[in-house]
Amino acid sequence: MNTITIQKAKIEKQSGIVILPVREYEKLIAKSAPTYYLTGKEAEKLDKLAEEGIKEYKSGKTIKIRSLANLD
Repeated sequence: MNTITIQKAKIEKQSGIVILPVREYEKLIAKSAPTYYLTGKEAEKLDKLAEEGIKEYKSGKTIKIRSLANLD
């Protein structure tokens, strides 16, 4: 068995460390969704949509559904 030494300061600087088997890591990568960063008008439009949704939620204008089929 090999020993790995990692400096504590480096772990703290990077907010921790995770050790996974390669197969588990590959499964996580396969299941992950891509990250998109919006800028300009697209970002502003999405921000407004999110703000409106939060306002509607806080004012009680939203409903709970069990599936998308209940949206009629």
